[in-house]
Amino acid sequence: MADTQQVDPKDERRAAKLARRIGAFSKAHGGAEGQVAHIGERGARIVLVGEDGGWGDLVAPSTAIAEQAVEKAGITVHESFDGEFAAKVTTGRYEWSRMAGIQVGGPSNG
Repeated sequence: MADTQQVDPKDERRAAKLARRIGAFSKAHGGAEGQVAHIGERGARIVLVGEDGGWGDLVAPSTAIAEQAVEKAGITVHESFDGEFAAKVTTGRYEWSRMAGIQVGGPSNG
């Protein structure tokens, strides 16, 4: 029997829109790599790391849409956010103060 699974046109458009945003990030940062992580009912988070160390993320309504988007964008996708991939991220003063907050004398996150 033939595979009769139907593709939702809305999901196709969502994936295409995310792929365009991923492509724009990649272009702005000299290339990009990513990682897709399921975040529960909210869907999936696409973490992007540019060749210049810049980083960002996008949220897709589902893991399937996120995976389709990174495939369409043509970026390298990692299984996890660790090791050499995580080491590519460049953080600045803002990130350190916001992430560490009160522990290192930065502004609190509350």
